[in-house]
Amino acid sequence: MTYTVRYTRAARDDLIRLFQFQLERDLQVAERAVEAIREGIGVLKNFPFTCRKADEKNPFLRELLVSFGTSGYVVLFEIDDDTAVSILAIRHQLEEDYH
Repeated sequence: MTYTVRYTRAARDDLIRLFQFQLERDLQVAERAVEAIREGIGVLKNFPFTCRKADEKNPFLRELLVSFGTSGYVVLFEIDDDTAVSILAIRHQLEEDYH
């Protein structure tokens, strides 16, 4: 089964924020970071249940870890039904929490 992956407005804003943060340092790094996030999210099209649970009480709220450099990113998502996954937020692993 293949899932459709949707981004909430907040998740899109997070992606832009993370890109701009990296862009201040280096354009190529910023582009590679966004590409790593997108490739990581691609896994959700086929295997969303392989990611860790973000909430013990909600088995459909999960987190995907995306490696990048010496750390990476955390993607918060929810499995909506048997056809769709919604990306709720994206943060750098060194950030304290989602924005």
